[in-house]
Amino acid sequence: MASGRCCTFLEILLAIVLPPLGVFLRFGCCSMEFCICLLLTILGYVPGIIYAIYVLIALDPDQYQREYYTLA
Repeated sequence: MASGRCCTFLEILLAIVLPPLGVFLRFGCCSMEFCICLLLTILGYVPGIIYAIYVLIALDPDQYQREYYTLA
């Protein structure tokens, strides 16, 4: 459990520095969350940070696992 909290903490820190990077680590580069975060970051840095932190905290990571993890 502690490693999950540590990963979430690091993702949030990266989301503050570079918002799409934190979302990329959780959801990948071809996800809708990443595209929205990238667009918001291009339009304004603060909306990108707010959205990235919201996505990292509010959405359930187990629901968005990549398919190749479940196939292996």
